[in-house]
Amino acid sequence: MSNTGFDTPLPRQLGAVNWRGFWTLYVKEVRRFLNVFTQTVLAPMVTTLLFLAIFTLALGGRARAPSNIPYDQFLAPGLIMMAMVQNAFANTSSSILIAKVQGNIVDLLMPPLSPAELTLGLILGGITRGLVVGSAVLVGMWIFVPMQIPHPGFVILHALMASSLLSLIGLLGGIWADRFDHIAAITNFVVTPLAFLSGTFYSIERLPDVWQTVAHFNPFFYMIDGFRFGFIDRADGSLLLGVLVLGSANLILGFVCYRLLKSGWRLKS
Repeated sequence: MSNTGFDTPLPRQLGAVNWRGFWTLYVKEVRRFLNVFTQTVLAPMVTTLLFLAIFTLALGGRARAPSNIPYDQFLAPGLIMMAMVQNAFANTSSSILIAKVQGNIVDLLMPPLSPAELTLGLILGGITRGLVVGSAVLVGMWIFVPMQIPHPGFVILHALMASSLLSLIGLLGGIWADRFDHIAAITNFVVTPLAFLSGTFYSIERLPDVWQTVAHFNPFFYMIDGFRFGFIDRADGSLLLGVLVLGSANLILGFVCYRLLKSGWRLKS
C-alpha cells in the first residue's frame, strides 16, 4: 500500500465515488498545514491570545459588552471564531494559488476525481484547519478566561458552517487569483473588515440603529453571534435566521466552486 496516510485499505471506487482519491486529497490537504504546525496552528493561537490581552487588560471593554456578562467571556468566542475563519480561508486559497504559481495545478486536475470530489476534498481540508486552530485557541483561552459551553450543539454547528463558508471563499479566491497580491487584497479588503465589523469585539446592541441594521447584512455577524450563543447563552440576532443565512451561503458558494472546477476556469490553459 502506498504512503498516502491510510490506516486501513479503502476501495478504489464505490459506486460513482472515488473514495481512495477523495481521501488521498483530503489527507494531502491536512498534512500540508500540519507539516508547518508552528506557523499554521501555534502562531494563530498566540496572536489571538494577544488580542485577548490587549482588549481586556489594556483597553478594558466594559462599555462594549452586555452589562451582565464579563467582557473577557463575551470577547473570547468572537476571537476563536475569527481565528477559525481566517485559517480556513488561508488553507484553501493558498492550496490552489501555490499550485498555480508553481505550475503543478495539473497534479490536482489530472487524477480521476470529479469536480464534486475535488471541491469537497479541498473544503474539508480548510474546515479541518479551521477546527484545529479553533480548538487550540479555545484550550489556550481556557487558561485565562473561565468559559462554559451551555449549548455545545450551537458551537459545533456554527464552527462547521463558518469554516466551510470561508473555505469556499478561499477556494473561489484561489481559483480567481493569479498572484499572492490578489489573495492579500481579498484578505485585507473583504475577510478582515467583515470579521472586525461583525461584533467580534463588541455587542452590536451598543451601535446606533442604522449600524445595527447594517451589521445584520454581514454574514460574519451570524457566524459569531450563533457561536457566542453557545458559550454565553445570549444572542444579538435571530439564531434561526443566522442558520438559514449561513446554510444558504454555503450551498450557493459550494455550487459556484463546483461549476468553476468543472469548467476549469482560470485553471486550465
